[in-house]
Amino acid sequence: MRILKQSKEEGLVKLEPENLEDLWHIERVLEEGDRIRSRSFRRFKTTEGEAGEKKPINVEIDAEKIEFAKFANRLRVTGQIISGTPEEFVQIGSYHTVDIEPGFAFTLVKKRWKNYQIERLRQAVVETKRPRVALVVLDDEKAIFATLRGYGVEFEFELEAKASKRDEKYEEKIKEYFGEIYKKVASYEVGTIIIAGPGFTKDNLREFIAKKDKELLKKIVFESCSYAERSGVYELLKKGVVGIATEAQHFEQEVKAIEELMMHIGKDDGMCAYGIGEVKDVVMASAVIRIFVLDEVLRSNKEVESVIELAEKKKVELLIFSHEGEPGRKLNGLGGLAAILKFRIS
Repeated sequence: MRILKQSKEEGLVKLEPENLEDLWHIERVLEEGDRIRSRSFRRFKTTEGEAGEKKPINVEIDAEKIEFAKFANRLRVTGQIISGTPEEFVQIGSYHTVDIEPGFAFTLVKKRWKNYQIERLRQAVVETKRPRVALVVLDDEKAIFATLRGYGVEFEFELEAKASKRDEKYEEKIKEYFGEIYKKVASYEVGTIIIAGPGFTKDNLREFIAKKDKELLKKIVFESCSYAERSGVYELLKKGVVGIATEAQHFEQEVKAIEELMMHIGKDDGMCAYGIGEVKDVVMASAVIRIFVLDEVLRSNKEVESVIELAEKKKVELLIFSHEGEPGRKLNGLGGLAAILKFRIS
């Protein structure tokens, strides 16, 4: 993410997203009633019934519908046109959709910016400079490939070894299996690759890659996990492996935070609160160390927003969870809002 311009007086920020994660952050900040100013294209017809020709325009729309199409690598914002040029190609009051894509600069105007929204954009700038992480968990039967993104873990595909120790061609098939893993791992454009699994398969793969590509080996961190399953990826996050390898990642923070919260709930030690009513009370009592909120709840619930703003005034540490990840789903089950306390409230 690049912040090209920011004006508190005008309530605007000019942004240029650089990847898919940036689009996700922007979608989390956008609200109905915001205004988007950008270059776009609009179909112009000279006669009724013809297909028409797309013409470049400068347009400002009042956002009504916001759709993050992550598989299309774009963010679609639809709303009524407020102003635009050239006037002959722009009809004020008609509806138009602006497609925001990586490399596409646009201006976002709000009547009122909230602190957490500005902080989210600043964090996106930091995350752009931070390399993403690829993860592989494997054993001698299969390998699972995943990528850690700003909005959580994205599982890509599974690769079967098709090798049995009873097979006379076992060694040959294992080498083919390792060869397929090597090709996929070598294709990742990331700063760090974590390969993990139970047993010795990961160690044998390390020897295989060392013979093929010693430079690639410098980007790989080998670790142990209990199972070559999706649970193995989450085990690595809970262990803090990703943070050690690449600095703290937001999703890893979510995993650790929800673990801490569930631990307090399990102990029933009175050192946490969840749900709007409980959290509001402990924030007002200045008893909160950290507060956790689900992005969807923060966007849609004004009462939750007021609780968060009060917590920010009291300098409480805030962590916003993505609704797409497993930690976010757990937080959603607790009302989308929770807090870790400094002391018990009787």
